[in-house]
Amino acid sequence: MEDAAGRQRKRQRDGDRAPSTEAAAAVTGPSAEAQYLYLPIADALKAPGVRVCLFAAVSDIGAAVRSRGTDFTLTLRIVDQSRASGISVTFFADNTALLPCVRSSGDVISLHNIMIAAHNTELFVKYNKKISSFALFEGKVSTECRPYQYSVNYHGSKHDNEILTQMRTWLAYHPQDHEDIELQLRSIKSDSAFDLICKVLHVHEASNGVWILYVWDGTDTPATEFQMILDTKSAASLPLHLEETPLPREVLCSLPCVGSVLRVFTNSFFKELLHLQKGTYWARFCNITCKQEFGMWKGIMLPICRVRLLSNEDGSVVERLKMFDSRIASKVHRRPMASLPNGSDITDVEYKTAGYSTLMKSLTHGEVVHKFKTLVRVVAVYPCEASDLSDLLAGKHAVRLTLEDPTARIHAYIHRDDGASFFGGFLTVEAATRKMNKLLGIPEPTDMDVGEQASAPKRNPPWIWCCIKSYYLNEDDIWGSRRYRIYATEIRD
Repeated sequence: MEDAAGRQRKRQRDGDRAPSTEAAAAVTGPSAEAQYLYLPIADALKAPGVRVCLFAAVSDIGAAVRSRGTDFTLTLRIVDQSRASGISVTFFADNTALLPCVRSSGDVISLHNIMIAAHNTELFVKYNKKISSFALFEGKVSTECRPYQYSVNYHGSKHDNEILTQMRTWLAYHPQDHEDIELQLRSIKSDSAFDLICKVLHVHEASNGVWILYVWDGTDTPATEFQMILDTKSAASLPLHLEETPLPREVLCSLPCVGSVLRVFTNSFFKELLHLQKGTYWARFCNITCKQEFGMWKGIMLPICRVRLLSNEDGSVVERLKMFDSRIASKVHRRPMASLPNGSDITDVEYKTAGYSTLMKSLTHGEVVHKFKTLVRVVAVYPCEASDLSDLLAGKHAVRLTLEDPTARIHAYIHRDDGASFFGGFLTVEAATRKMNKLLGIPEPTDMDVGEQASAPKRNPPWIWCCIKSYYLNEDDIWGSRRYRIYATEIRD
């Protein structure tokens, strides 16, 4: 028996011009309504050069870019029951509004009058902007069968609903996203592969050829732990960021003030980088991993990692934006997630009613000199010897604290004239050391076996409230010479 693809090739050879010539598969029934013969992708691949119709699910979404000519182009990857690996479809249009705008991976697309072509032995779907047409439908079973976008020359039929329902049913059991390994930044883990849906805010190529992607989803990365032993060398060399050099101020000011911005590193160039460099996109990183470096989270793209660009209307994107809107609507939930429900009561501040600011909000503040109250952790102190605390109490020199919250890390100084008030009076060196250890998360020694400390070699600094004000050292470079100092803050007994 002659298969459908064979019949279509025969019609074209015989010059059969069915209505719309769509796949030579559009036929006219008694009611003069066009009907379409949709092929599985696997069967369509057997008929290169023949016009066919397809109903498939969108697995990967590209970005609209200008072609080498005057058109705009967009590439999607589509799959169905017959070919899980899918095939790419490249669209061309006079402007981006005429290109498909897929809301979510897993949505369904209907394609009329397209052809299978080959380039460098790789097969792809050839879309002709003059005679081809498309329609996009939501992939969820419970939604209506009307398309949410369709090209001007697209004509469907009532029989399409049956095929759409079959495709949606298949998708329900074969989702395009693997939610079982999908994490948010607030729940990332070390040395395990997972999927991450996030907004790519900035892309930077380092001098060593490594690409850094700055990603965000509105949540906070988990608080990390630090080595118990804090010496002067490690405290002095603790970096404020993972990049070689700080971000330019104009880039820094474009980053959100609430929620962590994770730095994701990759040694490999991938095609989606071209899109991510030119604009802000949401994306799904499949098979990404993380590790902790200097107490900061570092994302790493594995060789098997794939990147899927997502529409702002993708269900996962909409869900994350709703969660973030809910978070910033509450003054309490803007605070570090790890500090909730309450911050530590280790410190006392004079300005209790002052509003809360993240460190990033201060870094991006429009004025170089300002004051704010924040909730942070003290991850290091430099210098950190007992004699240095003694000099601070005596008003001889300052001590530098390294503070962090989920948005940034800064150095803040306790000036020599603030030392006594910070510790709550002119204390002995032993008493001041004990208070500083509280801030650093170093437990007090006990009468128990010293070997117990070896079983818990990490420290977890508590969240503390403190008041900070900024200043500058050089009038000719006020932003480059900006510094921070702690004031109106006291460590409680």
